[in-house]
Amino acid sequence: MSSYSDNPGILRRGMHAPGFELRDMAGGKQSLGNMLKNGPVLLALFKVSCPVCQLALPFLERMSANNALQIVAISQDDVNSTTAFHERFGITLPTLLDEAREGYPVSNAFGISSVPTLFLVETDGTISHSFAGFSKRDFEEIGKRINVPPFRPDEYVPEFKAG
Repeated sequence: MSSYSDNPGILRRGMHAPGFELRDMAGGKQSLGNMLKNGPVLLALFKVSCPVCQLALPFLERMSANNALQIVAISQDDVNSTTAFHERFGITLPTLLDEAREGYPVSNAFGISSVPTLFLVETDGTISHSFAGFSKRDFEEIGKRINVPPFRPDEYVPEFKAG
């Protein structure tokens, strides 16, 4: 069950996602507007030191396998820490940097106060799904939409973990 009681300012379903442009891991720039030209985007904001992010991102990696949905990670850390995280957890998702030195522009624009926080943004810029923390039900809903089960039957997966 998703809970927003800790942060009433988080953007929710039906709201419009703010446009942004962030640096990617290779030093280039990526914008939400350009990503949306290729279809809906699931944005996953995370921090490398967050245990719940360490739980969530490998499942997002699995869900990205068939390319049915653009899944873009947004790290609140620098490129070196983020690269080490990717190597440790086997993450190959496209990743953008929402860094402290820039004032966390995307994290602040989306109203987040904890990670992981995920937003499914439709091509018109409307948020169709948003949740904070790790929610098995929310991951399963997105998995159904793209026909990719995020979890295997033999895996133990908690119902919810707060970020």
